[in-house]
Amino acid sequence: MASEEKIRERIREIAGRKNNVDAADIDWVMNQLKQFGNVSVETENVHIKMWRFDDEIFSICPHTKGGCQLKPVYVKNFLNAMMKTGWYD
Repeated sequence: MASEEKIRERIREIAGRKNNVDAADIDWVMNQLKQFGNVSVETENVHIKMWRFDDEIFSICPHTKGGCQLKPVYVKNFLNAMMKTGWYD
Protein backbone atom coordinates (compact mmCIF):
# COMPACT_ATOMS: atom_id res chain seq x y z
CA MET A 1 0.00 0.00 0.00
CA ALA A 2 1.11 3.56 -0.71
CA SER A 3 1.96 6.06 1.98
CA GLU A 4 -0.35 8.91 2.89
CA GLU A 5 2.02 11.41 1.22
CA LYS A 6 2.14 9.36 -2.02
CA ILE A 7 -1.67 9.29 -2.15
CA ARG A 8 -1.90 13.05 -1.57
CA GLU A 9 0.75 13.59 -4.26
CA ARG A 10 -1.26 11.51 -6.74
CA ILE A 11 -4.44 13.47 -5.95
CA ARG A 12 -2.58 16.76 -6.57
CA GLU A 13 -1.25 15.34 -9.83
CA ILE A 14 -4.78 14.42 -10.93
CA ALA A 15 -5.97 17.93 -10.02
CA GLY A 16 -3.25 19.40 -12.20
CA ARG A 17 -4.41 17.55 -15.29
CA LYS A 18 -8.20 17.50 -15.05
CA ASN A 19 -8.54 17.04 -18.81
CA ASN A 20 -6.30 14.00 -18.97
CA VAL A 21 -7.49 11.61 -16.25
CA ASP A 22 -8.80 8.11 -16.75
CA ALA A 23 -10.74 5.80 -14.45
CA ALA A 24 -7.59 3.87 -13.52
CA ASP A 25 -6.16 7.01 -11.89
CA ILE A 26 -9.22 7.35 -9.65
CA ASP A 27 -9.32 3.60 -9.00
CA TRP A 28 -5.69 3.65 -7.81
CA VAL A 29 -6.34 6.43 -5.30
CA MET A 30 -9.53 4.86 -4.00
CA ASN A 31 -7.93 1.43 -3.62
CA GLN A 32 -5.07 3.00 -1.64
CA LEU A 33 -7.53 4.85 0.61
CA LYS A 34 -8.93 1.52 1.82
CA GLN A 35 -6.20 1.47 4.46
CA PHE A 36 -7.47 4.79 5.90
CA GLY A 37 -11.25 4.39 5.87
CA ASN A 38 -14.29 2.63 4.51
CA VAL A 39 -14.17 2.50 0.73
CA SER A 40 -16.73 0.83 -1.47
CA VAL A 41 -17.68 0.91 -5.12
CA GLU A 42 -20.86 0.03 -6.95
CA THR A 43 -20.98 -0.63 -10.65
CA GLU A 44 -24.52 -1.46 -11.65
CA ASN A 45 -23.70 -0.89 -15.29
CA VAL A 46 -20.73 0.02 -17.48
CA HIS A 47 -21.71 3.68 -17.58
CA ILE A 48 -21.55 4.76 -13.94
CA LYS A 49 -19.22 3.83 -11.09
CA MET A 50 -20.27 5.07 -7.64
CA TRP A 51 -17.48 5.39 -5.08
CA ARG A 52 -18.01 5.87 -1.35
CA PHE A 53 -15.26 6.95 1.01
CA ASP A 54 -16.54 7.14 4.57
CA ASP A 55 -19.57 9.47 4.22
CA GLU A 56 -18.69 10.99 0.84
CA ILE A 57 -20.12 9.62 -2.39
CA PHE A 58 -19.10 10.56 -5.92
CA SER A 59 -19.60 9.05 -9.34
CA ILE A 60 -17.55 8.73 -12.47
CA CYS A 61 -18.50 7.59 -15.92
CA PRO A 62 -15.60 5.48 -17.21
CA HIS A 63 -17.42 4.49 -20.39
CA THR A 64 -16.95 7.28 -22.92
CA LYS A 65 -16.89 7.33 -26.68
CA GLY A 66 -13.51 7.66 -28.30
CA GLY A 67 -11.27 6.98 -25.32
CA CYS A 68 -10.84 6.17 -21.69
CA GLN A 69 -10.45 9.71 -20.37
CA LEU A 70 -12.98 11.01 -17.90
CA LYS A 71 -14.85 14.23 -18.49
CA PRO A 72 -13.55 17.04 -16.26
CA VAL A 73 -16.85 17.17 -14.36
CA TYR A 74 -16.20 13.66 -12.99
CA VAL A 75 -12.68 14.62 -11.97
CA LYS A 76 -14.16 17.64 -10.15
CA ASN A 77 -16.60 15.31 -8.35
CA PHE A 78 -13.65 13.22 -7.19
CA LEU A 79 -11.65 16.26 -6.09
CA ASN A 80 -14.63 17.70 -4.19
CA ALA A 81 -14.99 14.41 -2.31
CA MET A 82 -11.27 14.43 -1.53
CA MET A 83 -11.55 18.01 -0.21
CA LYS A 84 -14.49 17.13 2.02
CA THR A 85 -12.58 14.19 3.50
CA GLY A 86 -9.40 16.21 4.01
CA TRP A 87 -7.25 14.44 1.42
CA TYR A 88 -6.96 17.42 -0.92
CA ASP A 89 -6.89 21.13 -0.23
